Amino acid sequence: MAETCQIARKQDLPPPGGYKPIPYKRIPAKTFFSGYTIFAGYLGVTAAAIYLYNINYKQVVKDRIEMRSAKMAIYPMLVAERDREYLKQLRRNRDAEEKLMADVPCWEVGTYYGEKVYNLSPKDTLHEPIFHEYYVHSNPYDWFQRAHLKLRS
Repeated sequence: MAETCQIARKQDLPPPGGYKPIPYKRIPAKTFFSGYTIFAGYLGVTAAAIYLYNINYKQVVKDRIEMRSAKMAIYPMLVAERDREYLKQLRRNRDAEEKLMADVPCWEVGTYYGEKVYNLSPKDTLHEPIFHEYYVHSNPYDWFQRAHLKLRS
């Protein structure tokens, strides 16, 4: 029979005096402020924010009034400039027609082969041209941009 070899084995045992106790109790977090302090801080910050909002709101109202006044003051000048540019464009169109049709015999500017297009009974009345006539000598892209304002980017 074969002889069996016995190896001395050391058993893992607790240290002398035993293990430390296992901490199982809840350790509460550190409290820097109490509930009353937090509530008072909230009320203080809210009151300060309302105060600053009211100051800012008064300034916003003043700025709106000033901007509205400026717009109302400048509006007549803008309308006059728009009308002035409109009349200048009509003159440019008339001059372009005169230059373009210079070689056509019996052509009068503002007529269709001598036949008046508009009934000009009162002499001082402005007969506004239709949209296409106004933009007749302009860049087609400008006409498209003006005709289709919704499609502009």
